[in-house]
Amino acid sequence: MPPPSKKIQSRSLGQNKLAQLNINLPPLPNTTVGSFPKSSELVEMRYKVSQGVVVASELERKEKIAIDACIRDQLRLGLDVLTDGEMNRSDLVGFFAKKIDGFEPGGTVRSYGNRYYKKPVIKKKLSWTGPMTVETWQFAQRATHKPLKAIVTGPYTLMDWTFNEYYNSREAACEDLVAIIKKEVHALADAGAKIIQIDEPALSSRPQEFSLVADALNEITSGLKSYFILHFCYGDISTLWARIRTLPVDNFSIEATNSNFEILPLIKKFPTPKDFSIGVVDSHSHIVESPRKLNTTLRQILKIIPAQQLWLSPDCGLKTRTMEEAQSKIKVMVKSGEKKRAAILPSRK
Repeated sequence: MPPPSKKIQSRSLGQNKLAQLNINLPPLPNTTVGSFPKSSELVEMRYKVSQGVVVASELERKEKIAIDACIRDQLRLGLDVLTDGEMNRSDLVGFFAKKIDGFEPGGTVRSYGNRYYKKPVIKKKLSWTGPMTVETWQFAQRATHKPLKAIVTGPYTLMDWTFNEYYNSREAACEDLVAIIKKEVHALADAGAKIIQIDEPALSSRPQEFSLVADALNEITSGLKSYFILHFCYGDISTLWARIRTLPVDNFSIEATNSNFEILPLIKKFPTPKDFSIGVVDSHSHIVESPRKLNTTLRQILKIIPAQQLWLSPDCGLKTRTMEEAQSKIKVMVKSGEKKRAAILPSRK
């Protein structure tokens, strides 16, 4: 009996859902997690706005120019699913905290290495005052015919990465943030966003609170037809994966290269028919992966994850890299994926 064919035989659940949304991606589609490097001009202008030296409208104009340029770069690099590069976001928490009523700026805290961010403080009951990401997503999507992900930070991470001086429990703070992010996600879906990514990097920080994440995602995604991606990174999920795989999303975006693909044995032990965006280049390394290394990486992944369920992605956002590093990493990821794609596509005679 001949060995089973390694060519793609059928669509995944995620591919079927995307097809229902009139999105048809090639095998092994490639994307990024969200952020791209920002120019020194944009960073300096954001600081000047915070100091009252430059008006906010001028920063917004420059951000739109940066988004246009970022989309052109992604198209040139051959990405299949785009982002706006998060050119109008300082970080994944502060951006939303500035737009949610009830937060106030806090002091600077260390994130990792020599990276810092201003940790917001909850001072009163949190409330949604209107769409926070819709206008930018619409602006970016108009610039391309390719699908462009809408990205929001999840309620659990917003709660965990801020100080709470109002609510009597973490659960109470998270509950109000769930209501806020649910309204934001519904506004994005109503605006036409077909692929929505929810970032929950704090997902594994307190395993005993995992039910808060699960309940939040159930509430946020219920009743919506969009294709949902859940991104998480840099945490020990060994005791949680069996539960994570049951979450109500279509695609798990997972940091893998930096952790030496520790996730793969877990996926093998506890499989799921859902899609994966596996990090195949390290977002926190200056070293650009070689084509040989990527080829080895893809062979390793495809032993565990069926090709029809696999997307290729960096581990995390690329904002900490130089533009040259970011683009070089994406280029080798895209080229390696295209080579593997050609090998697994059914032959046409």
